[in-house]
Amino acid sequence: MTFPVGLLVRRAFGTLIVWENRAMHYEVEQKFPVEDLAAIEAQLIAWGARLGSPLEQRDRYWAHPCRDFAQTDEALRIRQIGARCLVTYKGPKIDATTKTRREIELPLADSPRGVAQWIELLEALGFQSVAEVRKLRRPGQLTWQDAEIEIALDRVDHVGTFVEFELITDTEGLDAAASRIISLAAALGLAGAERRSYLELLLAGGR
Repeated sequence: MTFPVGLLVRRAFGTLIVWENRAMHYEVEQKFPVEDLAAIEAQLIAWGARLGSPLEQRDRYWAHPCRDFAQTDEALRIRQIGARCLVTYKGPKIDATTKTRREIELPLADSPRGVAQWIELLEALGFQSVAEVRKLRRPGQLTWQDAEIEIALDRVDHVGTFVEFELITDTEGLDAAASRIISLAAALGLAGAERRSYLELLLAGGR
């Protein structure tokens, strides 16, 4: 697996990101549709996974006024997690197996007024609201092959149930990170990784 160099990217579950130009970081991710999410959750717990409380997330996605994000494989969203709000840009995926991509995530004012102001700004710039994805996410971590893999157990309205695995790494660790995630998925008996976003699945009418 070959990855381009020179992208500064970072994402984590439920944390504020501090960007630094001293290191290059990548998000390596895979998600899988699952019929029995409780069974996957039970197996992960048996292996020592540390799971948090479920969180309701609302993601509103936006269309760019000058380029088609569906064609460029980009996305812009505003996410609400309770009172917490974030604006996120996602760049194109850079490999054919995992969802490794650039991501820029910034906090917004934690209030309905703050979100309303950002929506007003985007609309003034010509952005148009595309759709809203709602899900119940249970985040967690699992130590696997000496790495802390981020886990998300997702129930997505009108789309389905999924498990997602993620690692953050530098350029030298990209292949190892992908190998660890693929290994974990195989140990769970998962197949058919879903490369489409929840937005794409929602617009396509679910799975």
